[in-house]
Amino acid sequence: MSNNNNISNLWKKEDWLAVWIGFIVIAIGCIAILTQSFEFFAAKFDTWHWWENVEEKKSLIDQFNGAFWIKLLRTFLVLGILFAIGIKLQGEKIGKFIPAFIVLFIICIVVRLVSAEFTLNRYLEWAFWALLIGLLISNTVGTPEWLKPAIRTEFYIKTGLVIMGFSVLFSNIAKFGLYGLGIAWIVTPIVIIFMWWLGTKVLKIDNKPLVITLASATSVCGTSAAIATGAASKAKKEDLSLAISISIIFTILMMVFEPMIIRACGMNQLMGGALIGGTVDSTGAVVLAGNALGEEAEQAAVLVKSIQNILIGFIAFFVAIFFATKVDKDPNQKVGAGEIWNRFPKFIIGFFVASLVASFIILPLTDGGTVKDINKVLDQYKNWAFVLAFTSIGLDTNFKSLFKQMQGGKVLWLYIVGQVFNIALTLFAVWFLLSGVVFDVPVLDMFK
Repeated sequence: MSNNNNISNLWKKEDWLAVWIGFIVIAIGCIAILTQSFEFFAAKFDTWHWWENVEEKKSLIDQFNGAFWIKLLRTFLVLGILFAIGIKLQGEKIGKFIPAFIVLFIICIVVRLVSAEFTLNRYLEWAFWALLIGLLISNTVGTPEWLKPAIRTEFYIKTGLVIMGFSVLFSNIAKFGLYGLGIAWIVTPIVIIFMWWLGTKVLKIDNKPLVITLASATSVCGTSAAIATGAASKAKKEDLSLAISISIIFTILMMVFEPMIIRACGMNQLMGGALIGGTVDSTGAVVLAGNALGEEAEQAAVLVKSIQNILIGFIAFFVAIFFATKVDKDPNQKVGAGEIWNRFPKFIIGFFVASLVASFIILPLTDGGTVKDINKVLDQYKNWAFVLAFTSIGLDTNFKSLFKQMQGGKVLWLYIVGQVFNIALTLFAVWFLLSGVVFDVPVLDMFK
């Protein structure tokens, strides 16, 4: 009987359904690029300006041409059909889900449109606007009951993370070798452990899922790490919203001021880029901040951040086990392998499988350009899944509960102190590995 239940879980439980939907999107994306027999691109809003031909950006009206509407319809149908099937397999009524999903998707179109505006796009990520627009609706007119069947935050997040796994290539390790591993993989777990101790022991924050989610966002890569760790630790939507909001605000500040401080200190591009890659939370912000220092700094920053991104799945894996065996453990219940497996978020398996397939099957059989083309397709489906998730978080959250999560400013102090520690430790690692005092400086050709 137990075996039958375990087998049925493969197509009845949200975790596994997110894996299968992610794999379907990845498979179709790979086939579309490898065979070039059909187009599978999702809709993407190019950076636009209110006026035409300003800094070579499109105007708002230019976005809506025939090709765009076809891609937008394709995006809606692919995600709508796959998620509707997932809802149906979970035993819920798709008659209520479909009209709600249509409205949610329209709200997400507004989010993508607003976040692509030239000025807003330079300083704030789409995640911020998804949260903000969702929060404005929920805290003003309120989220209507008929819309709630489509508010499936975890489902969208898990699916997006599985798709994201394909873009996390283990080959990035070889590009920067032990230098990147030392900066990205040694510092990151130390920062997480420090922030866990600071949050739970010193600041006495009772909300442990929030502590670990914020710690991961600070030390790994902001939004993506927060999503993965939040799911692994069973964090509430409000916890995830708060962690991401804090991360986004400080990412903007660091993106602007960190390159200025690095340049003022006279640090070379290689070291400065590596420092940015290890400390600025968002991958997009890393690119912009690195570019502000120069081409070499940009490439060093991206390599360090790419190597750091590989840790997302590992961190979520260990957080899931830690919370199952230590944090959420019932003192009257023995937690064995079976219980750990039941609690373990299965989407992490999907994330790893997607990464392994891309790294050790698709990449060796084709070339880096083909994998890059596949990821151009998959990134937009991943982004749409995340926009659905972040908008859902906003629609399901109110400001009153968000302010309660701050616990008198303790959460803010946790981030600030943790980020300062992260910067100091990363700076030491960068000096130790890349200054030339202890080890030889890496050959610059590797960045070309």
